[in-house]
Amino acid sequence: MKLIAPSNKVIIKVDIESKNSHTFQDGTKIRLERVYDNFNMRYVKPVNAIVVDGGGMPEGAEVLIHHNSTHDTYRIFDYRSFSEEASSEVKYYSIPEVECFLWREAGGEWKALNNFVTALRVFKPYTGFLENISPTLISDKLYITSGDLKGNVVSTLKASDYQIIYQGNDGKEENMIRVRYFEDGSDRNEIIAIEHHLTDMVESGELFVGYTVSDASKLVTLTSEVCQ
Repeated sequence: MKLIAPSNKVIIKVDIESKNSHTFQDGTKIRLERVYDNFNMRYVKPVNAIVVDGGGMPEGAEVLIHHNSTHDTYRIFDYRSFSEEASSEVKYYSIPEVECFLWREAGGEWKALNNFVTALRVFKPYTGFLENISPTLISDKLYITSGDLKGNVVSTLKASDYQIIYQGNDGKEENMIRVRYFEDGSDRNEIIAIEHHLTDMVESGELFVGYTVSDASKLVTLTSEVCQ
C-alpha cells in the first residue's frame, strides 16, 4: 500500500537511530549516545528524512526537517514497508510542509524549500596584540549563501538563525543555518535589511563568517561546500 500525502503535508520515513553514530576517516563507525550528553534537541533529534510523498519533491529524495517533526503527534502508526524488517528503526510521519527546510536527490546539492535560504553567521575578529583570542559574534547578522540575496550580509529578526545539525553522506555531523525569506515582502520575513557596508567588510576579510567562533574565518578561505 502506497502512502499518499494530503494537502500541505509531506509523508517521510526516518531512521530514528541515524544520528547516533560517527564514521571516522578510515571507515570505522562508532555509536554516539547524544541524548545523554546534550539537552539541545537540535543536536539530539534526527533531522535526515526520506520523502515518501508530497511537497513537490520526488519519492526517495532526502530532506532536512525540523527537529521536533519526529514527535508521535505526526507519526503514522502500524505501517511498515514490505522491504523493512520488524526490528527496523525506520518510522513514518506525516508532517507539515513548512517543517521541511532543504532537500536533495542522491549525490546532489541541497535546495531550499518553503521560502527558506541558507546562511552563515558573521563575526568580528580580534585585532589586538594578544594571541588565540576568539572572534565575537555580531548578533542578528547573517551572510546569505543561497537564493536572490546570496553574497549579502543581512539584518534579521531576533533568533532567526536556526541551525540544522544533520548527518552528512560521509557519516559525520554537518551543519546548515536556514532563515525565512519571502521575496514579496511578507510580514513573516525574518530578513529585514541588506547591510552593504558589512558585505564589503566580509568580502575584504575584515569580518569573518562561519557557524561558531571555532570555525569562523575569512570568506576567501571557506570551501565551496560551505558556501554553496
